Amino acid sequence: MQQPITGYHTDEEGDWVAQLGCGHNQHVRHTPPWMNRPWVTTAAGRAGMIGHLLQCKKCDEGAAADARPEAK
Repeated sequence: MQQPITGYHTDEEGDWVAQLGCGHNQHVRHTPPWMNRPWVTTAAGRAGMIGHLLQCKKCDEGAAADARPEAK
C-alpha cells in the first residue's frame, strides 16, 4: 500500500529514514556513493519529498506502527 512521507529522521547508523503517514518507517539509503540521491541527502530535497507516496511493505503485512523519534 502506498503511503505519504510525513517527515524524516536518521537511524543509529546515520542513514535517513522516511516517516510514513501510516506510522511506519522506511529507509531511504543514499549509499553507495554512486547512488547519491539529493532528495535524501539535502534538507531541500527531503522537504520536497514530503507528501510523496512510497510503497509500504509493513502495511501490506499488517504490521503495527513503528516507534520513532521526532521528524527532522
